[in-house]
Amino acid sequence: MTKSELDSIYVTYNSRRWVHPDPLEFLYDYEELRDREIAGLIASSLAYGRVSQILKSISQILEKMGPSPFSFIESATLGMLQNNFMDFKHRFTTGKELVLMLSGIKSVIEQHGSLYECFLSAFKKDDETVLPALSFLVKRLIRPFDSNSNSLLPLPENRSACKRLNLFMRWMVREDCVDPGGWSEVKPSQLIIPLDTHMHRICLGFKLTARKCADLKTALDVTDEFRKIDPADPVRYDFGLTRFGIRREMDVNALLKDCA
Repeated sequence: MTKSELDSIYVTYNSRRWVHPDPLEFLYDYEELRDREIAGLIASSLAYGRVSQILKSISQILEKMGPSPFSFIESATLGMLQNNFMDFKHRFTTGKELVLMLSGIKSVIEQHGSLYECFLSAFKKDDETVLPALSFLVKRLIRPFDSNSNSLLPLPENRSACKRLNLFMRWMVREDCVDPGGWSEVKPSQLIIPLDTHMHRICLGFKLTARKCADLKTALDVTDEFRKIDPADPVRYDFGLTRFGIRREMDVNALLKDCA
């Protein structure tokens, strides 16, 4: 896969016309950064399973929060969160887990003011990637879980590829006609490819990696390969490439064949 081929995919598909059905679409409803980052964390944390179910689950939560997720969580008591979300279910994720994550968000807001400010408190501009500050943020978000089961927010040091967290970071850091951005002190060059089995297959087909496991090391290796193509924005091509498979009319097999 050459830079010109990747640029062609970017130019063709990096448009809001191609967003649906993608949980990213929910972020466009929020002008305020403190609302958008909460909506983004909820949407990304549930971005696993069938797309139709993902969109339904996210919509179910955000509708209950009203126009401002930040104001909702800031004023919510534990009892309110339990009353609203204990019956929630999304594949492996239970209502209890959702309540604990929302409690973690509330705690972060109380201590730092916002998710972004919490992230920045551990962020260094010369960090190679966002991983150190992202790990700091996640550790504070999962405190209410008290080491119990957590299907929503994996810790990067546990070697998971952290696809959903890296997807959240892409949404919050990059700013173009698709990604809304807002976390302006973080450079796109510090982002990591949101790697799942689908993107892993594409990267194997493009010979961007030979590693057979879609783990964090593979995500970092793939990001390094994309960084050689675009040092300032290695995750630039993620949205366009992942349309193949998300959109029913776009065939990933044809993509891999065309670029072989």
